[in-house]
Amino acid sequence: MVATDFAGQITIKQSEVVSLATDAPIAVRLASGTRFDGRLTAGAGGGIQIAGTDGTISTTVDKVAATWAAGAVDPLVARHWAYEASVDVSGKTGNREQIGTAGELRATLKTTQDTLQFFSSYNRQVSDGAKSADQLKVGVDYQNNFAGRYSWYMRDEGGFDRVKDVELYNIAAAGVGFDVVKEPKRTLTGRAGLSFRYEGYKSPATADVKSAGLDLGINSDLEFGNSKLVTRLAYVPTFEDFANYRVMHESHCQIPLAHPAWKLRLGVSNDYNSTPPAGVEKLDTA
Repeated sequence: MVATDFAGQITIKQSEVVSLATDAPIAVRLASGTRFDGRLTAGAGGGIQIAGTDGTISTTVDKVAATWAAGAVDPLVARHWAYEASVDVSGKTGNREQIGTAGELRATLKTTQDTLQFFSSYNRQVSDGAKSADQLKVGVDYQNNFAGRYSWYMRDEGGFDRVKDVELYNIAAAGVGFDVVKEPKRTLTGRAGLSFRYEGYKSPATADVKSAGLDLGINSDLEFGNSKLVTRLAYVPTFEDFANYRVMHESHCQIPLAHPAWKLRLGVSNDYNSTPPAGVEKLDTA
């Protein structure tokens, strides 16, 4: 994009640029990832030279990935927080009385090298005076893209589910990931690692879960237009008994409203416990 006095900002395809030159030093990142600060001079056949304090390098226009102010932080690695809050309130009256409230908070610090997320959600549903949902979830997830498509991660999630008689649960896990798809607006990451799962039940008749195990998951992010489709899936079996496992799934689509800061979210979440307490269903779907 080029700013002009006669036509404002003009967008030009890089493939149509034959030369680059500047009057003052700028920062340049090449397609290889190398950064160089210096003044650009045009050469023959699309060649350019970048003259900096440490010397001069020669390259071509097609290898320039990005430019910005000299001495400033690369926009792709600059850290900044993004915050998101969502709320859902539903009710019904007549033959049956029902009220439901749900909310979620998420803070994300993301660069091209790593992603740190803090999240929390709460869901409470009351039907005819009886609780049908009372669940709190708090967690943190860190992913470091150390080499191309490869990454390592650490995550921890805890909370309670009083309808399922869970006073406290916690899943701590760490492992490696691989980006099956890695595009500017589409990522699909598979994860595999080790975990430690704890579930403490209020009823003494139900044995608590305290065991190491596997942690297998899939994270998918897809942007189309101004909308976004997110899917997160985790499968956590225990080493003591592989028939004892949890599957946690969430998929939602965010559609922007008239003001881009406000969005409509449509989605589904599933929480499956293969060995729940007596009288409790294995699967919860919201």
